Amino acid sequence: MPAKAPRNKTICLSNAEISRLAAKTIKLKKPADIHDVLDKIIWQDAFKALDMLPDACVDLMIVDPPYNLTKNFGGAVFREMTDDKYRRWLDEWLQKTVRILKDNASIYICADWKTSIAVPYTAGKYFVLQNRISWEREKGRGAKNNWKNCLEDIWFFTKSKNYKFNLDNVKILRPVIAPYRNDAGEPKDWFVKSGQKLRLTHPSNVWTDISVPFWSMSENTNHPTQKPEKLIAKLILASSDEGDVVFDPFVGSGTTAVTAKKLNRRFIGVEKEKEYAALTVKRLELADKNPKIQGLENGIFTPRNM
Repeated sequence: MPAKAPRNKTICLSNAEISRLAAKTIKLKKPADIHDVLDKIIWQDAFKALDMLPDACVDLMIVDPPYNLTKNFGGAVFREMTDDKYRRWLDEWLQKTVRILKDNASIYICADWKTSIAVPYTAGKYFVLQNRISWEREKGRGAKNNWKNCLEDIWFFTKSKNYKFNLDNVKILRPVIAPYRNDAGEPKDWFVKSGQKLRLTHPSNVWTDISVPFWSMSENTNHPTQKPEKLIAKLILASSDEGDVVFDPFVGSGTTAVTAKKLNRRFIGVEKEKEYAALTVKRLELADKNPKIQGLENGIFTPRNM
């Protein structure tokens, strides 16, 4: 493995490490009890693992499925499909998740602009659509004959109309433009910190405060579609409580499981590729030493992960 630059914090694994860490994952050969899968990474195809998980065991499902693009995931290539075929592929695994979700569960499904065409149509057959979050993905190359794509979506569904949403956990700290005062001359819904007038405001469904992990960030990996911990933290804090079970059927580099652990949730993750299953286990071990989420300080989200 080539030496990294001193400031390069990217998590890299040797072949020996991959084998050692993968040995700490599990595979399901029969229907599992909840205690068999809690806080475990299941190294297995999601289509098989989903059939083995217990009924009504998940409080929150966060999914970052392969987008409808040709992409290399550690040697396994996911190939672009026709829109109809991709919808059928989504439907095939989505319908399997209904059984394992609690009645008050929430579901978040990540998508790019093209995949977004298929998600509400397919997931809407099983779940109640609540919102679409759009977040600015500032990292990426420009296009010569099209607009640069720097926007991704997260579709917010619930299994029923009874669900959790912890608003106070995800309020945004912003500078006050109009510092109104009440009749006593005291600040009205704002406060002063380090000489700056600030207010906690309701979050919108447009997020411009997210940085995609890069080489000098300790959470960075070589996974081609890694999501930031800060992004996932917002979803977990809003739609689950401590001790709840967070599930990701395409756990990839492990961000959902790692962030759930750092926020005192239980987790279940499924990953087909050996390298990424091992990478997730590695990041979970590192989380024991450093539970910090970059961009989340003392329960408040900072403007940008810089």
